[in-house]
Amino acid sequence: MSDQPIIVSASPHVHSDRTSKKLMYDVVIALIPAFLVSLYVFGLQALLVTGVAVLSCLLIEYLIQRYILKSAVTIGDGSALITGLLLAFNLPAGLPVWMIVVGSLVAIGIAKLSFGGLGYNIFNPALVGRVFLLVSFPVQMTLWPTAVENNTTLVDAVTGATTLGLIKEGVQFGQTITELSPQIPSVTSMFLGITTGSIGEMSALALLLGGLYLLYRKVISWHIPVALLGTMALMTGIFWYVDPEHYANPLIHLLSGGAVLGAFFMATDLVTSPVTKKGMVIFAIGIGVITVVIRLFGSYPEGISFAILIMNAFVPLINSYFKPRRFGSKIKVKMV
Repeated sequence: MSDQPIIVSASPHVHSDRTSKKLMYDVVIALIPAFLVSLYVFGLQALLVTGVAVLSCLLIEYLIQRYILKSAVTIGDGSALITGLLLAFNLPAGLPVWMIVVGSLVAIGIAKLSFGGLGYNIFNPALVGRVFLLVSFPVQMTLWPTAVENNTTLVDAVTGATTLGLIKEGVQFGQTITELSPQIPSVTSMFLGITTGSIGEMSALALLLGGLYLLYRKVISWHIPVALLGTMALMTGIFWYVDPEHYANPLIHLLSGGAVLGAFFMATDLVTSPVTKKGMVIFAIGIGVITVVIRLFGSYPEGISFAILIMNAFVPLINSYFKPRRFGSKIKVKMV
């Protein structure tokens, strides 16, 4: 017999062939439609940004684990790959390579490995990298290449404001939504992704397809996306109903910016989101409220990255309040 002790934990015993690696690669598959749209709109620039972000995240994780932490190298589990993809999806096309590498270093080195690696990080690593770059290099992070139709091809040769940035700037200078409407992309353009913005957040259709795939594979549940987008729609709908000349309609808020990307791919991060369904709903409502407040009253036209990170900090508190029922606990029955 082997001298290796056998450790048997308390029931219940749950067996599943699903591993964290399989879950990570399901997310990779779900991101493919949005990546293809980014290639169509921005071409080689999107490929360069994504390639540099992914490779630098993988390399930085390898080097830190191999030579600094001297621990097992885990780049094969897919988590660094996902961090690189999501970081790239939150960056504008044409961002200098060295800035992308700095963002990867912050995402992997500070937001992930300094907390202990996969499963221990408090904040979404890709968003930490993105927000760091936005605060440190605001000019470069807000230069948005514009998809300009040239016969049958799309050229990303000029820069322009995002839909949310255009509306915020115009309203601040006294313009109304009616006056700005000729400059606002159509709903179809925003839905398909032929507009401006970070390379992976533009096409709501592609992101929804990926989100539905994650729901089908049961990688995520519907609670966070539905509660988050529903909260945003309700709040922006109220402001739009009260003053439609100074507040955009809910559809613009849902289809532009990083609303759909954040709702399906970043707020649902298994490590940094609550474990119970009630907790997920509270978490998502908080993200939606903070996002709308920043969009309408803050200095930034977009706020979902900040909102997710803020609510990430509340996840331990939410988990402690909304605890799942312990297996075998007694259920109180009220006699009628």
